[in-house]
Amino acid sequence: MRKILAVETKLLLREPAGLIFAILLPIGLLLILGSLPTFRTPDPKLGGMRIIDNHFPAMMTALAVVTLAFVFVPGALALYREKGILRRMSTTPVHPGKLLAAQLVLNGATAVVAVLLMIVAGWLVHDVPIPKNVAGFAVSFVLGVASLFAIGLIIAAVVGAKAAPAVGNVLMFPLLFVSGMWMPREVMPEALRRIGDFLPVAPFGQTLRDTWAGGSPQVLNLVVMAVTLLVAGLVAVRIFRWE
Repeated sequence: MRKILAVETKLLLREPAGLIFAILLPIGLLLILGSLPTFRTPDPKLGGMRIIDNHFPAMMTALAVVTLAFVFVPGALALYREKGILRRMSTTPVHPGKLLAAQLVLNGATAVVAVLLMIVAGWLVHDVPIPKNVAGFAVSFVLGVASLFAIGLIIAAVVGAKAAPAVGNVLMFPLLFVSGMWMPREVMPEALRRIGDFLPVAPFGQTLRDTWAGGSPQVLNLVVMAVTLLVAGLVAVRIFRWE
């Protein structure tokens, strides 16, 4: 596993544009949009908090993870397949699950770096509080990252390099919408909230918001993410192809 991680890290660092984008995107959006009065004015619908206090940084965290999971991971693995890298690995005693796990670990580490830098930048520039329930935030983050990356690995397992980013974006934007990316879920129509409750991105974003404010993640949200991880992970390993 260590050798696989080392190889994957070298391949990632050869073309670091995607890595840099995934790290800088949430930080840039938080710093720029956080300067707008709309984001800095206390909102009664959010319990008197500013949007930037927990809703916005939580959704920027979700955006960073979803972008990595649905766009960069599928694109990278599909490109490896087309370049013959996966075919050459198939001649070694490497189980597909180990390669997929290496991608999960490597890109998960990228997500951690992006979120930590965003939290520090938000605190320094806009006085955004750090997550108050650190343990709950960490559990929610790890489970959410794993479940979303499992979906991304399904895309990577079957889609070509040219189509992978497009397929990822087609899935990403509707899921982000019902998760409350562009408007707080409190002001969304009831039907959209109900749909989002059973899709993986909305529970991820909600648990981040809850724990950021000092609360505990809701059991239903954790269950949705856990089931997504289990089902999508098994499917990804099952259908993975080397060529």
